[in-house]
Amino acid sequence: MATPLTDQEKRKQISIRGIVGVENVAELKKGFNRHLHFTLVKDRNVATPRDYYFALAHTVRDHLVGRWIRTQQFYYETDPKRVYYLSLEFYMGRALQNTMVNLGLQNACDEAIYQLGLDMEDLEDMEEDAGLGNGGLGRLAACFLDSMATLGLAAYGYGIRYEYGIFNQRIKDGWQVEEADDWLRHGNPWEKARPEYMLPVHFYGRVEETEEGSKWVDTQVVLAMPYDTPIPGYMNNTVNTMRLWSARAPNDFNLRDFNVGDYIQAVLDRNLAENISRVLYPNDNFFEGKELRLKQEYFVVAATLQDVIRRFKTSKRNCSGPLSFDSFPDKVAIQLNDTHPAMAIPELMRIFVDIEKLDWDTAWDITKRTFAYTNHTVLPEALERWPVRLLETLLPRHLQIIYQINQIHLDHIVSLFPGDLDHMRKMSLIEEYGEKKVNMAHLCIVGSHAVNGVAAIHSNIIKTDVFRDFSELEPEKFQNKTNGITPRRWLLLCNPGLADLIAEAIGEEYVKDLMQLQKLNELVDDDAFIRDISKVKQDNKLKFAQYLEREYQVKINPASMFDVHVKRIHEYKRQLLNCLHVITMYNRIRAKPTAPFVPRTVIIGGKAAPGYHMAKMIIKLITSVADVINNDPIVGNKLKVIFLENYRVTLAEKVIPATDLSEQISTAGTEASGTGNMKFMLNGALTIGTLDGANVEMAEEAGQENLFIFGMTVEEVAAMDQEGYEAMLYYKSNPELKQVIDQIKSGFFSPKQPELFYDITNMLFNHDRFKVFADYESYVKCQEKVSALYEDPKKWTQMVIKNIAAAGKFSSDRTIAEYATQIWGVEPTDLKIPPPSEPREAIEETARALRKI
Repeated sequence: MATPLTDQEKRKQISIRGIVGVENVAELKKGFNRHLHFTLVKDRNVATPRDYYFALAHTVRDHLVGRWIRTQQFYYETDPKRVYYLSLEFYMGRALQNTMVNLGLQNACDEAIYQLGLDMEDLEDMEEDAGLGNGGLGRLAACFLDSMATLGLAAYGYGIRYEYGIFNQRIKDGWQVEEADDWLRHGNPWEKARPEYMLPVHFYGRVEETEEGSKWVDTQVVLAMPYDTPIPGYMNNTVNTMRLWSARAPNDFNLRDFNVGDYIQAVLDRNLAENISRVLYPNDNFFEGKELRLKQEYFVVAATLQDVIRRFKTSKRNCSGPLSFDSFPDKVAIQLNDTHPAMAIPELMRIFVDIEKLDWDTAWDITKRTFAYTNHTVLPEALERWPVRLLETLLPRHLQIIYQINQIHLDHIVSLFPGDLDHMRKMSLIEEYGEKKVNMAHLCIVGSHAVNGVAAIHSNIIKTDVFRDFSELEPEKFQNKTNGITPRRWLLLCNPGLADLIAEAIGEEYVKDLMQLQKLNELVDDDAFIRDISKVKQDNKLKFAQYLEREYQVKINPASMFDVHVKRIHEYKRQLLNCLHVITMYNRIRAKPTAPFVPRTVIIGGKAAPGYHMAKMIIKLITSVADVINNDPIVGNKLKVIFLENYRVTLAEKVIPATDLSEQISTAGTEASGTGNMKFMLNGALTIGTLDGANVEMAEEAGQENLFIFGMTVEEVAAMDQEGYEAMLYYKSNPELKQVIDQIKSGFFSPKQPELFYDITNMLFNHDRFKVFADYESYVKCQEKVSALYEDPKKWTQMVIKNIAAAGKFSSDRTIAEYATQIWGVEPTDLKIPPPSEPREAIEETARALRKI
C-alpha cells in the first residue's frame, strides 16, 4: 500500500494554512536561529530535538506577543463588558500547532523548518500536553477559550496552574498504573509569570463583629502568583488571556509564630501552603470532599475576584469619574463552570459588604446579575456537598454569608408555600439530614441570574427533575446551551486532509461559520467527492495503524472497521457493554470460523480515577479479553482489540480522524452532553449510540436514519426504575449474553485467577445502575446493521458525508455566540484588531468603528 502523505505535504496543498512568502520564511528562520542562540544558548552541534522545539515555540510566540499587547490596549480603549470563565480545569493539550493554525503561520513554519533540515512532526512531538483537566468539562473550557477569542469577545479564562496535571496512565500486566504528570519539568514557553500582580488569599481565622460590621481576622495567608497564557483567535489578531494561579508561601510564613527557633523547619513548611496548586484532583463525575480540594476551589475564586475588581476599578471609565459598583454587572459577566468555583458567590458578597461597605440588598442584586452557572452532570455522586464543619474552620465568614443567603431565600419560600416544610427542606442550601452540608448547586442557582444545561435533553432533565422546584419558582432563569467543539483544533489541526478537501469543495469560510458544511449535502451523490472522502479516511487509518504497530506491536488490518470507544472509564459510559459485544463477536467467529465476518479493530481508551475500583477492573477485563482474542489463531485478522494507553488530547487528535465507528453508548439520561461524539461526527465517523446527551441533537441534525441509534429512551429507563430492573431475566433469556457472562465468571479470560472478575459480574447482576443487560440485545442487533452497511463502501461514505454536513451546529462558536447574547449580554464581532505593524492610532479608529456598530 502506498505511504500516505505526511501532514506537512497535505498542508502545502491549500491556503487555509497561510501563505508561504519568501520574506515570511526567511524571517521565521532568522527568529529560530536567534532563539536557539540567545534564548537556549546552544548551537546546531549540541542542540537536542527539545531545544529545536523550544526555539520554534519561542519564534511562533514572538508573532503572538504584539497581537497580545494590542488586544489588551484595544480592550482598555473600548472598555467592553468583560467575560470571566471560571473553571478548576482547562484541558488545553499542546499549543504549538494550534497557535500556528490560528495565526495562519503553519505553511510558512513548515517550509522554514524543512529548509533548516528538521522534521516538523518530530518537533511537535516534543511538546508536553497541558493536561490540566480530567475530560469533557476541562476540554470544553479549552474549546470555549478558542471560540471566545475567535468571536472577538473580551474574555478571560481563570483557573489553577497545577504543577501536576492528570496522571499519565501506564498499563502493566493489564492493570492501570498511575504516574505523575510532571508537565513543567522542561519549562513552558507559552506562559508568562506576572509576579507584579501577585495577590493574598486568606484561610482559617475567625469572625469579629465590630461597629463597622463583620471582620475576618487572624487568617493564614497564601499568595496567588498569576501565569498568563495567550489564547489566539482564528485569523483576527485577537489574543486573549488565560490566567492560571500558582500558590506561593509569603516570606514570613511560619516565622511570625512561636517556632522562630526552628528556622529551617519553618522554611521547609512553606511547601504546605504551596501544595494548594500542586496537583489536579483526578475525579471525573465524582465528588470527594477533601479539605485540599476546597482550598483549591476558594484559592482560584479569591484571587480571581480581586483581579476582576482591580480591572473594573482601573478601567478607563472608572479612572476618570467617581467609583460606583452600580455598573459592575454591565461591565462584568462571570460564568461558573460547574459548582467547583461556587465559593465565588459568597466571596463577592464578602468583598461588597465587608470591604466595599455596600448594603446587603444592593450587594446581592449586583452579585446575582453578575454570575451565571453551568451544570454539567445529573449523577448524584458528582454533586458537591461541602460539610459545614469544614467551611466553619476554613472559611468562617463565608459560612455566615451562606447562612444569611439561605435565610433570606427560605423566608421567600415560606412566604410562597406557608407551612410546607418539605418544600423548604428540598430547596434549602443547607442539607440537615446526617452531617450538615452545603449544597453547592443550590447556592449557584440562588446566586445566579442564569442556569444552563449543556444539551437539550440534559437541560430538560434539570428543569423537570433535578432542580424542578427551582425552575418552577424562576422558569426564566433556566436555559439550554448545547456544547460545541472548536473546528480549528478538531478539524484543521488534527485532520488537514479532510479540512482541505472541504475547503476545495465549498471554500474556506466554513472554518469560522461551520453551518456552511450544509453545502456538502449537494455532493452526497458526487462519485468523485465520495471517492476523495473515502481516500482521506483510508490515509488517516493507515497512518494510525502504523502508529499502533509502532506503539503496541500489534499488526492492524487497515481495511478493517475502526470501532472506537474513547472517554473516561466510568460505569455510566458503559465500556462494559462494548466489551460484552466484543466477546460476542469472538464467540461467533469461533463457532463458525469460515462464515463471512466484517473485520473490526476495536479500540478502547480512557483513564479510570485512581480510587475507582470498578473502573480499574473494567480496564483489566478489556485488556484480558484483548490478550485472548489477539492471540487466537482462529480469529486471525478478523478481530483485534486494543486498549489505548494514556488517552489524552494529543492522542485524541490522532485516533479521531482515523475512526469509522464512534461509540456513544451511555445509559439514556446519564451523559449530560458529550463532546467526543461531535469530534467524531465532524471527522467522518458514524455514530452508534443511545438517545442521550447531544446524540439526540446529532440525530435531529443529520436525520435519525444516519446514526445507529439503539437502546432504551430516558422515559423507558425511568419506567424500568419504577418497575425494578431484573438483570437475571435478560441473562436467562438471551443465550449469547449468558455465554459471555459465564465465560467471564468461569475465568475463561483469567485462567490463572478464575475469580478475578467476580466484582464485575456481581455488580452486573445485583446493582447495575446503568442497566447493561437491558440494552445488550438492542446493541448487538444494531452492531449487525453497522457491519452490513460497512460492506457497502459507497453507501457508508454517503452517510459519512451527510453526518459531516450536519455537524455545523456543534461548533463551539455557535455555543459561545448563544452564551454571549443570551447570558452575558455581549455581542460577538468579526472586527479585526489592527495588527502590530499598524500605528497605535489604528486602535482608536477601530474602537470608534466598534462603537458605531
